[in-house]
Amino acid sequence: MSIEYFINYNGYVMKKIVVSLLFLGLTIPSFSQKTEELPEVVIIATNYKYLRALDSGDEPLSVDLLQKEVASYDLKNSDVYEDEYELYHVSFYIPDGKILAAYDKNGKVLRTIEKFKNVKLPRNVIEAVTKRFPGWVIAKDVYLVNYHSEKGVTKKYKLRLQNGKKRIKVKTDEFGKFL
Repeated sequence: MSIEYFINYNGYVMKKIVVSLLFLGLTIPSFSQKTEELPEVVIIATNYKYLRALDSGDEPLSVDLLQKEVASYDLKNSDVYEDEYELYHVSFYIPDGKILAAYDKNGKVLRTIEKFKNVKLPRNVIEAVTKRFPGWVIAKDVYLVNYHSEKGVTKKYKLRLQNGKKRIKVKTDEFGKFL
């Protein structure tokens, strides 16, 4: 066998392999495109008002995730659901806080009481505290949220400030206004 024959033979084999792979690459996707009719999906946003009322954009991630869990809770498929009751109370917990939510028999959030400890404070609150209490440090904070489907939402921060051995407690709203 001469070297020329070997090169020509290998070139011929390589051309066949490339052409075969090209052919397979073009034909296989055409077999995988089967059209199938999917069932219609209906999304019901029962608790969009709850989420919209709470959305300020400054919510810490853990608070936001737990509030979304409350809004998406499927009451009718839960263990506590029975047709005879008009009102249901469900508690949600994470290490940083908790939410007690009241639902109607259709799964709509009627009201909540929410409490979270040591959350990231909004800029308005931090600026108001540092302006009014220079030299003081926020040692602890508690974020309280009360939602009512008819009355709206109230958000408060209970803060414990510390300056050396001195301690004081103050309350603000979400905008940094002292209460």
